[in-house]
Amino acid sequence: MHDAALDGELDGELNGELELTGRITTASNATFLGTIGGFTVVYKPIAGENPLWDFPDGNLANREASAYLVSQAFGWNVVPRTWLRGGPMGRGMVQLWQHADPDQDAVDLVPWEAAPTPGWRRVFDGRDEHNRAVTLIHEDSAAMRRMAVFDIVVNNADRKGDHILAMPNGHRHGIDHGLTFHVDHKLRTVLWGWLGDELTADELDGIDRVSAQLTGELGDILAGLLSDAEIVALAARCDRLRTEGRFPAPRGDMPAVPWPLF
Repeated sequence: MHDAALDGELDGELNGELELTGRITTASNATFLGTIGGFTVVYKPIAGENPLWDFPDGNLANREASAYLVSQAFGWNVVPRTWLRGGPMGRGMVQLWQHADPDQDAVDLVPWEAAPTPGWRRVFDGRDEHNRAVTLIHEDSAAMRRMAVFDIVVNNADRKGDHILAMPNGHRHGIDHGLTFHVDHKLRTVLWGWLGDELTADELDGIDRVSAQLTGELGDILAGLLSDAEIVALAARCDRLRTEGRFPAPRGDMPAVPWPLF
């Protein structure tokens, strides 16, 4: 259950000074590790963003914050606590660090002959840099299905395997949501294993929660983070997915999966 009192207590602790402790050099935008009191956080200053041709507005931090708000509306805890605030390099996105289990992989690239079936879904077969037959697979679990539904709704253009954190308790967090909420279809993901499958009642209820909240407080808050056209497109994606009731197939001219895959 959502506990507003605990949220308020956490808000107070997270208003403290943000101190940088390191930099994540593999990220395409300026990304830092830091601490706020006893909490470890990821900090992405707006000043360090590198806009892309299809996301040229320099507001990737707003999209990260918006993704968290939509995740909260779903009620599935897909996106870790994320908010906007000031920091040593100016205003930016801050997210609570998650201690993933290094021994778990929710997405994997395996030899073709070794691809498991129970509890896993095949995405596609291909060949690696050594011309060996390989298969991209991901878990077949409720947590991963929820993440896939979330990605469809926010129009995630960059769901790489490494953007899925396998938590020790079996939960799966999704991170890195700067490339979301485009008005055009941009869905690029490694989570295509349920293509054509019917959505569950739980997944449909989640979509309904987002749709309902878009006409209230969620919509009001997103209006300060996204454009009107992007919010309209978000609502339309909810309506279309709810009406179709199935995981969609790839469409359009863009690649269906991000590159690199991890």
